[in-house]
Amino acid sequence: MSEIEDPGDDLSVTPPKRWATGVPAVTHALEYSLGQTTVRRTALTLLNINQVKGFDCPGCAWPEPAPGRRHRNEYCENGAKHISDEATSRRVTAEFFRRHSIAELGARSDYWLNQQGRLTEPMVKRPGATHYEPIGWDKAFSVLAGELRRLDSPDEALFYTSGRLNNEAAFLLQLFARAYGTNNLPDCSNLCHESSGSALQETLGIGKGSVSLDDIHTADLVFVVGQNPGTNHPRMLTALEETKRNGGKVIAVNPLPEAGLIRFKHPQKARGVLGRGTPIADQFLQIRPGGDLALFQALNRLLLEAEDERPGTVLDHAFISARTTGFADFADHARKVPWEDVLAATGLTREEIERVHDQVLRSEKIIVCWAMGLTQHKHGVPTIREVVDFLLLRGNIGRPGAGVCPVRGHSNVQGDRTMGIWERMPRTFLDALGREFGFTPPAHHGLDSVGGIRAMRDGTAKVFLGVAGNFVRATPDSHVTEEAMRRCRLTAHISTKLNRSHTVCGDIALILPTLGRSDRDIQASGEQFITVEDSMSEVHASRGRLAPASPHLLSEVAIISQLARGTLGDTPAIPWEEFEADYDTVRDRIARVVPGFENFNARVAEPGGFRLPNPVNRRVFRTPSGKAVFTVNEFTMPDIPEGHLLLQTLRSHDQWNTVPYAMNDRYRGVHNARRVVLVNPDDLAALGFADRDRVDLVAVWHDGLERRAEDFRVVAYPASRGSAASYYPETNVLVPLDSVADISNTPTSKGVLIRMEPTRAGTTPAT
Repeated sequence: MSEIEDPGDDLSVTPPKRWATGVPAVTHALEYSLGQTTVRRTALTLLNINQVKGFDCPGCAWPEPAPGRRHRNEYCENGAKHISDEATSRRVTAEFFRRHSIAELGARSDYWLNQQGRLTEPMVKRPGATHYEPIGWDKAFSVLAGELRRLDSPDEALFYTSGRLNNEAAFLLQLFARAYGTNNLPDCSNLCHESSGSALQETLGIGKGSVSLDDIHTADLVFVVGQNPGTNHPRMLTALEETKRNGGKVIAVNPLPEAGLIRFKHPQKARGVLGRGTPIADQFLQIRPGGDLALFQALNRLLLEAEDERPGTVLDHAFISARTTGFADFADHARKVPWEDVLAATGLTREEIERVHDQVLRSEKIIVCWAMGLTQHKHGVPTIREVVDFLLLRGNIGRPGAGVCPVRGHSNVQGDRTMGIWERMPRTFLDALGREFGFTPPAHHGLDSVGGIRAMRDGTAKVFLGVAGNFVRATPDSHVTEEAMRRCRLTAHISTKLNRSHTVCGDIALILPTLGRSDRDIQASGEQFITVEDSMSEVHASRGRLAPASPHLLSEVAIISQLARGTLGDTPAIPWEEFEADYDTVRDRIARVVPGFENFNARVAEPGGFRLPNPVNRRVFRTPSGKAVFTVNEFTMPDIPEGHLLLQTLRSHDQWNTVPYAMNDRYRGVHNARRVVLVNPDDLAALGFADRDRVDLVAVWHDGLERRAEDFRVVAYPASRGSAASYYPETNVLVPLDSVADISNTPTSKGVLIRMEPTRAGTTPAT
């Protein structure tokens, strides 16, 4: 196929949709799939995605129904696009890199880079070179291993992963890094749900959610907070429809009205194709960004006051007394939260909040689901701790139909953490790893993603290895991140497709192409499968069914094993060749190191796999006190000076993480452009701007520095007052490296204070 050209910027706007999915979603998915490859390959791909003997969709971490309850087409529009994007027939060859210099590639859009197709052979950029050139696998491993051995300290290397990595490769990567001598294992969790893990670990003793799909289906009340299921994990809408059909209620909390939470048309049901679908949210709270802490503090105050009025009828005193600690201090603080502060922070009325409270009192089983709208604020950890307080008050932790539900994005981001991809793994894990493989893992904490960028910027990290993902476009402070990467002696990326990170090179740069999730994986012992863990702790197998994009591709397990062997030799004595030849041998070791994976190979062979145990569901809390912890969270709210707005960065509908599939945001009615900013019409009038004005977005921070994203079009949109929204990665440039959430160190991408200025004459939009 010929190279795809960059689309023009030709903004058109239609009214936002009032429902999601239905027949148009099917049509768009098929159009995209057939634009990438043949009818036969499309059919083979879509009929195997999320099936028991097929491959797991890499598009999100939402779980599949149990075997026997799955639809033959168990995928959503974005999942179909994502897997078709991987299954594309387009190829990036050595000839492509001869035609295009690295500088030229760096000037192209994210859309254009992705649309060129699958990478087919290893490439190297040598010192001083302007182009990538082919390199054999053995030589590539020799170059990378040589640079790792040259470092003065193992802590001068960074081993980054995105959540697309499978369990087996993740386990081997962290084993390699620790045998090499470092805990520098930054990952995409640092950028998204680290606040969830921090808050849940502190309060419940485990940094994971506690609910299952059946819990969602049978809950009386589900909160969907700071989350857009219709775009980011559309199959969640199927689960919420089941909640509604079973008599449950849904409350949506978000600065923007989202089509999927208004009404859902199930594309595989007659009522979704021919009928009006199912209304999802029974109440929509259009909250100001960052106001969620205040909302849950208000709900907690109302619950305490209701208990005062009707003693013994509202709170679960038996649970609080036997299974929790810290209640008295929490309650004393919660009663003092001023209503005027709550209303100012949330932008809601007291009547709206009291309506929610009334619904809470009518509900025995409550689940709170959340995503980036809670985690990517400076006070993200206190907000999630307050959510836990809310659930603890009525015993909605550790029983069916109730609990915490952080909804992860990447398909195996939770599994990577379980496998040890974390810069601060507990001593118990490190000790078990050391006993199994006969070495002493480093005990000191490593660097997370933000810390890794600082280290590259400061010259204390010199080799960067990225496994999947698009690091420079997923991270904050784009200019700082890119300059930090360019200071490295070597940058290497294990990837399936071309992205911006390949154009931001160290002195030496390597592209190491790998098999995709949908590709068949044949090793010395025969055909292999890998495993993943979803958002609800279900572990299951994934088997690629498509012919690989090139005979020169290696699996991630093979790449990591060969690199480790070349770097470490036989010290310590780890059987890397055995792991590469037969992934069962990797799972045998996981079973002996990682709790919950006992008899791994046998259990994952069962249809649908198995669910990892969560002590919270037995009301066992592995906190220092052995009890769930009520916390006191000081009231805070973003300070928005006159003339400014609070910007949240988000995805468009035709986008998966940093990858745009098209230039549209169909549900929000934005077409053929991405450099747009959505602002409430009343705010536009107050600030002296009009719909479609061209503006620069200027972020103002405590360091006194301004960061500017140039040439955006204003779109009048029903956003909450005082807020704005725009797409990432285009607006990552506005988020300073040092603007992070307390405790979790997560970039504050949902709390960017900006002002708008008329676009400077003669400027060129940054890529």
